Amino acid sequence: MIGVEEHAWTPELRDALLHWGGDDTVDLMSSQADVDARLRELGDERLRRMDRLGVDMQVLSVTTPGTQPLRAAEAVPLARDANDALLDATRRHPDRFAAFATLPTPDPDAAAIELDRVVRAGMVGAMLFPRTGEDQLDHPRFRPVFESAAELGVPIYLHPGVPPRAVRASLYDGFDPWVSMLLATGGWGWHAEAGVAVLRLILAGTFDRHPDLQVVLGHWGEQLVSFADRADLLSGAAGLERPVLEQVTDHVHVSAGGVMSHRMMRAALDVLGADRVMYGHDDPYGAGAAGQAGADSRGRYGGRDGARLFVEEAPLSDPDKARLAHVNAERLLGLAPVEEHS
Repeated sequence: MIGVEEHAWTPELRDALLHWGGDDTVDLMSSQADVDARLRELGDERLRRMDRLGVDMQVLSVTTPGTQPLRAAEAVPLARDANDALLDATRRHPDRFAAFATLPTPDPDAAAIELDRVVRAGMVGAMLFPRTGEDQLDHPRFRPVFESAAELGVPIYLHPGVPPRAVRASLYDGFDPWVSMLLATGGWGWHAEAGVAVLRLILAGTFDRHPDLQVVLGHWGEQLVSFADRADLLSGAAGLERPVLEQVTDHVHVSAGGVMSHRMMRAALDVLGADRVMYGHDDPYGAGAAGQAGADSRGRYGGRDGARLFVEEAPLSDPDKARLAHVNAERLLGLAPVEEHS
């Protein structure tokens, strides 16, 4: 079992994000002592949690919003230090951890250089978030990042981010503050942001420039995959060389991202096929996270051997269960076959 959306951060990055502001989820995560501690810890306690769930390897990534809301002067060294912390964990436990880079996109050239550095040091790709300041990832200034990923042959995992305040005020506010925040983030808005980010990359010609570039969306496709047939109507209007639907099926992979739903999994499989789906627990936020309520199935899949149970109960053939559990991640990320540890 490989989990491909498993999060961490460093105290220095957390403090910088709190100081500069701009993302309410940082305040929420840092205010919960158990979540903050789990994000910081990259050793024995995390390994025990993995063993309990039945996860053999985590692909670590710096949690949202990475260094992307920061000024370039802060983002560049903090991204480097955070990546070094993740690399250190992979070196101490090479059979249990791999890692995605976090990139200082406020300085796109530095971000491209950092991606090259850490991939050559052993990282398997990068995790990005939809916006840097007011700019979406399809802005021409970010092209060096995608050029670097394409040249290195590594995927970009595109994780949701908080919508801009004006969007939140227009679409998501007006309820109890906690309800409004959830509506703008994990309940809906996060996922729309990530799906639109990949759709914009398609419309901007990113995958025509880089025909081998691959991206990963969590949460079974961030609304884009299940709606790709409808989004395909943009193809003619945008004058695309290849239709939107074709680009989704050629360039997008998905992970569970902590959403323990076989129904959503089936929808992603119907669009993408069995070679483009992967498991992800969303540690330390996913099923079984401390203090998290949810449906019975979510709780069960957070319990003892919950990750394995989710795959075992999936309505799939045994070969496709293996693809979901580990084979697809090994292939996409260039990992050696992962051994069972629990």
